[in-house]
Amino acid sequence: MDKLLIVDDSPEICKQLKWGLGKQYEILLAEDVSEALRLFRQHLPVVVTLDLGLPPDADGASEGLRCLELMLAQRPETKVVVLSGNEDRANALKAVEAGAYDFYHKPIDLAELKIILERAFQLARLEMENRQLQHSAKQRQGQMNGIFGECPAMEAVFSTIRKVAAADIPVLILGENGTGKELVARAIHAQSLRKQGPFIPINCGAIPENLLESELFGHEKGAFTGAATRVQGKVEYAQGGTLFLDEIGELSLPLQVKLLRFLQEKILQRVGGREDVSVDARIVAATNIDIAEAIRAGNFREDLYYRIGVIALELPPLRDRGDDIRLLAKLFFSRYLGEFGKKIKGFSPAAELALKSYDWPGNVRELENRIKRAILMAETPLLEPADLGLAPDVALGRDLSVAGLSLRQARDQLDHDMLIAALKRHRGNVAKAAEDLGVSRPTLYDLMRKHSVDSSRVE
Repeated sequence: MDKLLIVDDSPEICKQLKWGLGKQYEILLAEDVSEALRLFRQHLPVVVTLDLGLPPDADGASEGLRCLELMLAQRPETKVVVLSGNEDRANALKAVEAGAYDFYHKPIDLAELKIILERAFQLARLEMENRQLQHSAKQRQGQMNGIFGECPAMEAVFSTIRKVAAADIPVLILGENGTGKELVARAIHAQSLRKQGPFIPINCGAIPENLLESELFGHEKGAFTGAATRVQGKVEYAQGGTLFLDEIGELSLPLQVKLLRFLQEKILQRVGGREDVSVDARIVAATNIDIAEAIRAGNFREDLYYRIGVIALELPPLRDRGDDIRLLAKLFFSRYLGEFGKKIKGFSPAAELALKSYDWPGNVRELENRIKRAILMAETPLLEPADLGLAPDVALGRDLSVAGLSLRQARDQLDHDMLIAALKRHRGNVAKAAEDLGVSRPTLYDLMRKHSVDSSRVE
């Protein structure tokens, strides 16, 4: 039942209103400002009737106006209906100018007052629903199809996704390993006109070159040893939907030629076949390499780039996303805390500082892995840097001196030292070192190339 606060120093009026309105509302009664404000703070009614002539200024309007001001200062959305005599019309208008919803002249006609109050409650409900919708919309702005972010760079990514999703053209997603390229591809598909069709992903860098052509375009029976039946490729499976070519920069030049023909003509031939197969599929591709450099080096066809890169969407690395690191850390914390059933309250101040200052070479994927590992390993109510594997004195057995270094130089030094330490702990085993650091093997190899580290020579 809606709560109605009645503020009036007249016992007769209070009795009349309680009797006349008690079946519709939960009535709260106050005879002075202090009692009115106490009940207001305690119950937060959305509608108030207010007599301006309250003690100690029962013949004036100062106390009533003061009460109105204090209520609206606390909750501006409150609907205050001022009850006044005909001689108080000027003060009633002052009250409306100060933010009162309406005024009603005494003597009170319950039927008329009920209509005013009903409208006030209805408006209050509509405004509350509108605020809730705006709040929900604001929350949704920070995420899209499982991608979370509130920094300007991610807002630009979300905006681009919305624009390109409906246009049935190829999209090339650029970004470092772990930045969420497949999530973006799925978001584009989910908001496209092809969303009812299949989303078919294939990692061009994870399949041996001699098998990749068959995996992409299929093969005919007898095309090669072991080809006992006709098999459709990923491209055909994407009919009517979206084909996501992850790490397209790893395609060999001959396969690039065959893919270019498909993009131009929308037809393909299976391995060992001569029949043209027509396929209607949208291509979304992704890579972490420098495409311009690959073209200059002759490793990637320029004409293919122009076909797949009609729209190029670059994802920011996690280190450049500011407070998104904290946002994502808390998201992963909530997710895995429930999954693992651990009783951990959150992050210590030192852990939050470590999260913010670390360079995140493995980006969002590395952050997720470190949070998951920390929850499993933690033995205290708060996650500490050591749980995340980010404390220099724990990871390296010493303090990291950064005197005279820029922030980027200090981060590079920390990356280098942690990389060496992990490889030493696991005697050069790249797979175990990557798992220890919470990054993928490709990311670890990228770090090793960046810092000129040879795992076979780490002692």
